[in-house]
Amino acid sequence: MKILANDGLSQEGINLLSAAGFTVLTNTVAQEQLAEYINTENIEVLLVRSATKVRKDLFDACPNLKFVGRGGVGMDNIDVEYGRNKGVLVMNTPGASSISVAELVIAHCFSLARFLHQANRKMPVEGNTNFKNLKKKFEAGTELRNKTIGIIGMGRIGQQTAAYALGCGMRVVFFDRSKTQIDVELEIHGAGKIMVPVKACSLEELVKQSDFISLHVPAQPDGRAILGANELKWAKPTAYIINTARGGSVDELALADAIRNKQIAGAALDVFNNEPTPDPMLMTIDEISLTPHIGAATGEAQDRIGAEMASIIINALAAV
Repeated sequence: MKILANDGLSQEGINLLSAAGFTVLTNTVAQEQLAEYINTENIEVLLVRSATKVRKDLFDACPNLKFVGRGGVGMDNIDVEYGRNKGVLVMNTPGASSISVAELVIAHCFSLARFLHQANRKMPVEGNTNFKNLKKKFEAGTELRNKTIGIIGMGRIGQQTAAYALGCGMRVVFFDRSKTQIDVELEIHGAGKIMVPVKACSLEELVKQSDFISLHVPAQPDGRAILGANELKWAKPTAYIINTARGGSVDELALADAIRNKQIAGAALDVFNNEPTPDPMLMTIDEISLTPHIGAATGEAQDRIGAEMASIIINALAAV
């Protein structure tokens, strides 16, 4: 059985699948050529990450597909129910990237709190001619300890983010439509695991009291942003917004306006509308820390994703 990992697959995943008798191809086929390639090469398993889209037309055009897998959490780029209704197994690896995404959130928190993203832009250009002024500009940072982080969406990644934040001495609150309290597992080397109860609050309460707000939600059915112009008005002028979830979870234009109008202090964005061509306007705002959708992009996460996906495929299809 042939597998096309169109957005790549870790070597560990390839090795496990190959040992189980699958043929793994890691060609990157352009979206408009994908259906023809799948049919010509008799591909029965298609693996994607966020770049490749698996919409209704692809399911219709490729009747031999038995399995579509998404390496990662969200499946916004796949018409999941349509595929399943056509008899295709559609699955993802929801737990494999939680640590990597949570660490990126905390990295952005540190970067925003100490203006690292701005200093790293300015120092190569002005460091040897304007050192004292840069020092004065960026010396008014803040510590994470005793600050409040509000987490919107308390799934696996939200809980992992909460654990890291607790480890930094932060206070954690969360908003989740299906949870009222979570016991967050915090593992401390040399001390073992402890459980820390964290309580939910309303979205308005979360935004009003948080120094950092991190989003961990799927795309909304109605396409609306979780944080739009109205919600951003609730925020402290010293607050920072961090989005590593989905482009569109935060209204980008409203966010830019809120920063320019000093309603909030800044933001960090790892995901964008219109990827891979985000709005150039966002690139010009000094108060926004930017990364190119790298939340799950660590070697460890990719190995876990590959191994988990391989296990899912082997268990589901090895006997077919």
